[in-house]
Amino acid sequence: MNTRRGFVKKSVAGLFAANMISVPEKSEAGSVVKKTPDTFNLAMAGYSFVHFNLDQSLEMMKKTDVHYLCIKDFHLPLNSTPEQIQAFHAKLKEADVKGYAVGPIYTKTTADIDNAFEYAKKVGVKLIVGIPAHADLKYVEKKVKEYDIKFAIHNHGPEDKLYPNAASVYKLVKDLDERVGLCFDMGHNQRDNQDPSNDLWKYSKRIFDIHLKNVTAANKDGKTCELGRGIIDISLFVKMLRKIKYAGACSLEYEKDMKDPLAGIAESVGYFRGVCDAG
Repeated sequence: MNTRRGFVKKSVAGLFAANMISVPEKSEAGSVVKKTPDTFNLAMAGYSFVHFNLDQSLEMMKKTDVHYLCIKDFHLPLNSTPEQIQAFHAKLKEADVKGYAVGPIYTKTTADIDNAFEYAKKVGVKLIVGIPAHADLKYVEKKVKEYDIKFAIHNHGPEDKLYPNAASVYKLVKDLDERVGLCFDMGHNQRDNQDPSNDLWKYSKRIFDIHLKNVTAANKDGKTCELGRGIIDISLFVKMLRKIKYAGACSLEYEKDMKDPLAGIAESVGYFRGVCDAG
């Protein structure tokens, strides 16, 4: 019987075999042209591991060969001491993982925003993914200037009254300091019946982070699925990443089978790398 785990194993084996095929230095078509390395990194959004401790999460990242992590506060609490932060980074270093950002962090007050920026400073990252109130955006701008830390507002789809899609964020931040921008959740954007690749192009100057995912439908009933199995054209999205010369992280946020996500994460990682290699 063909199971999803079997499919993943066959896909990984196929990709490995393809990478092992030797290519002649010269052929009738001429010399082999080396592919230019991509400017973006594949990462993991910490929320994918909401049911797992840090050790378990890092083990899954090791198995899928992903080396960048957006840090969630259930792995490193907002009130962590310097000693706890140091121990956290030591674990990441041992696993060959870099924490490049923190969040998403929900803020309801200016005091919450103060805490988020101080947390990011202590953790040693230059990017916060957050969800502030509209009324606090000017205060976010003030803190961005004070700390020189970028703030990326996360869109959450049609249920989100604050930031359903990329356009709703851009409209509010376009006249603020250029360090206030978007964490572009392409899946939730699609669930709000928006075009992820087109919006990536339109708002590229303010997109600091990407939550990489696919979904089953362009409406509120759409669910996260394995990256190659949804309605978003991932190949087109990758082409647009290259066109805009996106230089941030594409953080896989896998929200299906969250108590047993490894197979889906592995399939999605393999699919994304396969699309990138084929492009």
